[in-house]
Amino acid sequence: MASSKGASARLLILFYHRVHPVADPLRPSDVDAETFDWQMETLARYFTPLALDQAMELLRQGRLPANAVCVTFDDGYADNVEVALPVLQRWAVPATFFLTTGFFGHGCMWNDRVIELLRNVKTQKLSLSNLGLGEYEITSMDARLHMVNSVLRQLKHLSLEERGQQVQRLENELNIDVSYSPMMREEQVSVLTESGMSVGAHTVNHPILSKISLDEAKQEIESGKRQLEALTKKEVTLFAYPNGVPGKDYEAGHVGLVKAAGFDAAFSTAWAAVQHTDDVMQLPRIAPWDNTRLRFYLRLLRSYRTGNADRVAMKQATG
Repeated sequence: MASSKGASARLLILFYHRVHPVADPLRPSDVDAETFDWQMETLARYFTPLALDQAMELLRQGRLPANAVCVTFDDGYADNVEVALPVLQRWAVPATFFLTTGFFGHGCMWNDRVIELLRNVKTQKLSLSNLGLGEYEITSMDARLHMVNSVLRQLKHLSLEERGQQVQRLENELNIDVSYSPMMREEQVSVLTESGMSVGAHTVNHPILSKISLDEAKQEIESGKRQLEALTKKEVTLFAYPNGVPGKDYEAGHVGLVKAAGFDAAFSTAWAAVQHTDDVMQLPRIAPWDNTRLRFYLRLLRSYRTGNADRVAMKQATG
């Protein structure tokens, strides 16, 4: 069943973070290589994959084809190049990679640091009460995942400074040395662009914009764009909000900053299909969480016709 085309057409924008060689039980929202392969095969066979900048132009012109879909990645993990890129090339599916510039080639983001710390806890009981993070029994992988999700949830919406301090306290408390650097190197960014893929900005340090001052947010937004343009020697016109929940992770003032920085379009994590009446500075996307081909296929078809709840919330939250 085909969706409509032209001015009434809708666009699905899928967003991923990581593609692991094999499934990681502590990162269930990420896909593995096998799953990603059949997802891209499905897009290639039954949908119309478009480069994101091309889709934006067709959206403005009211000329989107039926079943239009785009693929995006957030953050800038090395496995995007090492695992995902060959699959994208196999099925001729273009993608845009929204990159945080502050982690190229070294270190890891705070959430990855927490996951790896808690992955390496060897005891069956762990008390983090002195950090205000609870007590846990780690008797199974499901219990370990519960602990990871609980700690991440408690830290996620702290300020950058508070969160950094808490993660450091956690590392000191556990006394575990984690050497983990999953982020893309600068030369891998070149591999992406030379392969015909595009890159977009995702700030420098991946702050939740609503948790920092507008001046700091302006610096993060503009510096990320400038650093990517210096690296790629190309204009960077697309932006994705870190974490991306409208009215919670970013607000109307941040939308204005993104527009003033010279971006042509920006993307949230509100769950909906894009339609031509949407604000081009906060377009919704869809996370492809389904683990069977049929569910994946049917969810995409259904998303062309439904899924407007997040769009309504987005307008209410950001004006």
